[in-house]
Amino acid sequence: MHENKLKVGIAGYGVVGKRRHNVINTHPYLEVIALCDKVFKEPGVMNNNLRYYPDYHRLLHEPLDVLFVCLTNDIAADVTIAGIERGIHVFCEKPPGRTVEDIEKVIAVEKNHKGIKLKYGFNHRYHDSVREALRIVKSEQLGKIVNIRGVYGKSKIIPFSGGWRAERRYAGGGILLDQGIHMVDLICLFSGKIIDIKSFVSNMYWNHNVEDNAYALLKDEFGCVSMLHSSATQWQHRFSLDIALTEGYIELRGILSGSKSYGQETLTIGSRDEADTGVSRHETVNYLEDNSWRDEVFEFADSILNDQEIKYGTSDEALTAMKVIYGIYYADPSWRDAYNIPNPNKT
Repeated sequence: MHENKLKVGIAGYGVVGKRRHNVINTHPYLEVIALCDKVFKEPGVMNNNLRYYPDYHRLLHEPLDVLFVCLTNDIAADVTIAGIERGIHVFCEKPPGRTVEDIEKVIAVEKNHKGIKLKYGFNHRYHDSVREALRIVKSEQLGKIVNIRGVYGKSKIIPFSGGWRAERRYAGGGILLDQGIHMVDLICLFSGKIIDIKSFVSNMYWNHNVEDNAYALLKDEFGCVSMLHSSATQWQHRFSLDIALTEGYIELRGILSGSKSYGQETLTIGSRDEADTGVSRHETVNYLEDNSWRDEVFEFADSILNDQEIKYGTSDEALTAMKVIYGIYYADPSWRDAYNIPNPNKT
C-alpha cells in the first residue's frame, strides 16, 4: 500500500519530544531519521544511526517528509513556518506560539502551501472519556448543553529547561496558556463560538510575570456559559469537566497522563428526573489505558498517507483557543494593563 516510510525529524528532544518518538516508532510508515535539541553542542550520530543537531536550521536540511515541533513557545511558530516553507508536513505541540499573532502568521503561510498538512497537539481530544462524552453530546440523547464547568490545575508552573515556562519572554503566558489551553480547547469543542468573556487573572502566589491562576466565565453564541479555573496552586493535581444538559449530565474526572498525578480517568453519565434530591441513578465508566498519544500521531500520519483533512488540531482550532485565552487575559483590566495585552479580536 505504502512502500516507503515517511522520514520524520523531531525539533526539541525533551520529555514530549521523546514521548512522540516512542509513539512514532510504533507506526509502520513513520521513521525518525534526525532530531535537534540545544543539549547537543555539535552534530553527531547515535548508535542507531539517528542523526542529531544543536539547532533546527540544520535539522531542516535533512530530507524530511514530516517535522514534529516540540520546542519552546517563543520559537514554535517560526520553526513551524520554516518547515511548511520547505514543503514538510508539520505536527506542532500546543500552544502554537506565545500570541495570537504567532498563529495568524503560521496560517498565512499555511494558506500558500495547500498540500502541506499541519496539526497541533490538542492531545486531550483523544482521551477515551472525552471521545465518549462528545459522542453523547452530539447524539442529543441527554438533550442540549445548559452549562459547562472546567477545572484543570497542578501545584506549580513546572520549570522545564531552565524555567522557561515561568518566563513571559519565552512562554508568553503561564498556567492558562501552558496547561489550561487543553481545557479551553475542550470547552470550545463542546460549546458554540465564544462571544463574551469575564475574568480574573492572578500571579499573586508564585510571583512570576505569568499567571498562576485564571478564573473565567465564557458565554457562547447560544447562551451557554462555561466556568473555567486554570490553576498552578492546585496542590492535589486535578482535572474535572462537568457538562449539564437539559435531560442529564456528564462528569469527567481525572485524566490519564505520564505523571499519573491526576487520578483515575472516569466518565459519569446521569439522566435527569424530577426527584427533589436530583438524579437517582447514574453510570460510571473507568478508563485504564491512555492511547491518546498513539491515536493522535496515527491520525496525523493517516492524513498524510491518504491525503485526508486534519480532523482535530487544525490551525483554525489553534487560533480559536488562542483567541479565547487572550480574551481571558484581556477581560481582566488589571492584567491587561500590567502586561499590555492586546484585544485578540482586533489583531
